[in-house]
Amino acid sequence: MDEHSIHSPYFFDFYEKVILNKNQIPGFDEIENVRNKLLQSTLEIEMKDLGAQSAHFKNEKRSLAKVATTSISPRPLCELFFRLVNYMEATSIVELGTSAGITSLYLAKQSQSKVVTFEGNKDLINIAFTHFEYFNTKNIRLIEGNIDNTLSDYLQNPSKIDFALMDANHRYEPTIRYFNLLSKRIAQKGIIVLDDIYHSEEMTKAWKELSRHELVYGSVDLFRCGILFFDPALNRQHFVWKM
Repeated sequence: MDEHSIHSPYFFDFYEKVILNKNQIPGFDEIENVRNKLLQSTLEIEMKDLGAQSAHFKNEKRSLAKVATTSISPRPLCELFFRLVNYMEATSIVELGTSAGITSLYLAKQSQSKVVTFEGNKDLINIAFTHFEYFNTKNIRLIEGNIDNTLSDYLQNPSKIDFALMDANHRYEPTIRYFNLLSKRIAQKGIIVLDDIYHSEEMTKAWKELSRHELVYGSVDLFRCGILFFDPALNRQHFVWKM
């Protein structure tokens, strides 16, 4: 798949400006310096699996360096998320799964955006807050607690969401449930991204089902993540691309 085989003007533009565009944005190297410190950390943290059990760990005490290696979105993916919200000019952003706050910082680089991020693990919450304070980030709100409870409470607010990133509970049932909650508040031209769509059979099943959902008018399968579009003008177009 390349730009010459895309007949939709919207997706042609999206492919060129979001998928192919690799221009460096000032400030990303600073965030990556923080990631590198996490990768070298000797700290052990407590991780209670609120979602799918990790394939990388057998107990709740884990190396922060290992968590950073396996659980935080890699730089190319974080940069893609930034290009997405920048392309959309998204102002209302929801992130399910803060982890150590690296992806949140990328999303918050869109200056007019307000990022609301959800995390249930106390140790990761403390680390994320440290990073937000270090960057003096004013447009991130972290909601603490089990997302099964906190997301539905937050969505009682009727305001619309432009962009949502689902990277928390990698199981079928919670993924479908979170999508159903978010889709009630998603803007007409909003986007939901599912990370790790081939992480497991459950996630693949959820992705295939949601990409055909009646409210979804376009989808892009990038293998690592899937992008769902809610604009009816897109007329149910679906693509499989390489990042």
